[in-house]
Amino acid sequence: MSRGRLNVFLEREHARRLEDLAAVKGLSKSAIVATALASFLSPEGADRREAAIARRLDKLHTQGERFGRDQTILIETLALFIRVYLSVSTPIPEGHQEAARAQGKARFEQFITQLGRDLQRGSNFVRTLEREVAPPAESQSLKADEAAPVGEGAP
Repeated sequence: MSRGRLNVFLEREHARRLEDLAAVKGLSKSAIVATALASFLSPEGADRREAAIARRLDKLHTQGERFGRDQTILIETLALFIRVYLSVSTPIPEGHQEAARAQGKARFEQFITQLGRDLQRGSNFVRTLEREVAPPAESQSLKADEAAPVGEGAP
């Protein structure tokens, strides 16, 4: 195949990286540029790039849906806790409010300490909740269909 000569101006950083790659691979800069250009112009190359992008987008989509599901679970858990707490809590008499504040502060510090330990260990409340609440067969179906929003797809 006959080859034509082409002069190309590159950014200094690109030229440096091309020289480094040529030295590492033991190839000429022309061979590397010709291969890269052939790959870029090849219809199969475009199909491969498109397929790779589609796979990555699918993965991001699944992660986004999982994040949304986890967020819904956490919001519903917090809302239920607040609703129950407000319905069963009695007002604190004036004489006991200072002691209640001190106890609340100590409990909150314990909560933050425990949260810090869980985060350092990589514990995940939603995953733990799924394992504790969902039966094994249902848990497997959740893993297979993690894209399903909470409340949908379950009988």
